[in-house]
Amino acid sequence: MTTRNLLIVLTTSLASAIIAVLLYAFVIEKKNLQRETYLPVKFASYDDAIFSGKLQRKFLSSSPTNFIEAAKLVTPAVVNIKAMQGVGSTIWGRGSGSGVIISPDGFIVTNLHVVDNSAEIKIALDDEREYKAKIVGIDQSSDIALLKIKAINLPHIIIGNSDSVHVGEWVLAVGNPFNLKSTVTSGIISAKSRNINILDADNPIESFIQTDAVINPGNSGGALVNTNGELIGINTAIITESGRYEGYSFAVPSNLVRKVVKDIKEFGEVKRGFLGINIKPVDDKLAKKLGMNMPNGVAITRVVKNSGSAIVGLRVNDVILKINNKEINSTPELQEIVARYRPGNKLVVDIVRDGHPQQISIKLQGIRKEGKNFAAKLKPYFKKYGFEARNLTTSEKRISGTEGIKVISITKGKKIAKTNMEIGYIITSVNNKPIHGLYDLLTTFSDLEDDDITFEGIYEEYQGIYQYSF
Repeated sequence: MTTRNLLIVLTTSLASAIIAVLLYAFVIEKKNLQRETYLPVKFASYDDAIFSGKLQRKFLSSSPTNFIEAAKLVTPAVVNIKAMQGVGSTIWGRGSGSGVIISPDGFIVTNLHVVDNSAEIKIALDDEREYKAKIVGIDQSSDIALLKIKAINLPHIIIGNSDSVHVGEWVLAVGNPFNLKSTVTSGIISAKSRNINILDADNPIESFIQTDAVINPGNSGGALVNTNGELIGINTAIITESGRYEGYSFAVPSNLVRKVVKDIKEFGEVKRGFLGINIKPVDDKLAKKLGMNMPNGVAITRVVKNSGSAIVGLRVNDVILKINNKEINSTPELQEIVARYRPGNKLVVDIVRDGHPQQISIKLQGIRKEGKNFAAKLKPYFKKYGFEARNLTTSEKRISGTEGIKVISITKGKKIAKTNMEIGYIITSVNNKPIHGLYDLLTTFSDLEDDDITFEGIYEEYQGIYQYSF
């Protein structure tokens, strides 16, 4: 090859290389940059979230590398709450906790247990201003209270979509532990839909978000937020043997909080729907028995007479897979999704019956109060058989590990007394029919065709199953 030809080859190669580099820099790199651009996020405003129920953010993974902006957004909107216990001007104690400002005109969300039975509530803002607060409304089932202070133009937190959070996502907990103002801790979502049997209410709804963000006494009622600064939960409880943080913290999901706030604002109380079933998770053994390929969903163990579920023909051993397109695999998940709707709302339920999928629309009814009404209707039976019973409390259900009713009195000389049953006996079934509460006892007694009755149940202090027939 001549020198001239060699120069031509080298010049051509060099020019080609330069053109390739320029093309990569201006075309390929620009294309990659465009692909990775962080698009603006449309946050759901408070008004949108509370009054329209529409969420503009289904899911947006947020960067875990920087918590500064989220902390700046959230800290001014988290308040310190001092709840004074007493009567009139006589104050004999006080509790403290945290609260979250959710609107610029002074609405504050906290836990009910922070302000319950308080004679006076004082709110301290992050900027040291202090106000007196009044309770607008409460919800014992979720341990949420809505407060109001007379103020305007307050910093506030946007209520986010708790359905969008994923296990492993970074979160911040903001509150006032040990009265230390505006403390921010970080962690990840450890689990969702946790039931820890802590709420002592007639119809407790426990579907907590679990996190390992540090939460201590005084954090109750504070904010659990994602790294975009959106409220995804109200910090409520910890599991601990020492009384201090041990890595397990729990928050009420923001979607449930949103429903509670909306109802209290509109009606002064929470309107909650009643599906009318009892369920249990589907394990591998049950899945095979029901002809399912995989153990998923929840199986119906009981359908309440005349409930919405009974009206549309749901049956024992039907397996619920989804409600309104949300997968259901546990009692807490079902409780939470149903708790977001009001009586009269319709739910679209995907089920499997005898191995065949079906979709059913169910109209929710109002929650039935298993209190004085059923007890009053049971009086003739109590008098006839010689005993009285009441529903178990949440703590009693937790200790005994079962549902049922507790015998609170036995009349001498009557049928029950002759069986040697003792006060404190927990009735779990009557004539092999499960008893979850007074309503079940009433319907079972009403359906009796003869007076041959067998109780089955337990005692908290003794092991084993005890039967009494009369």
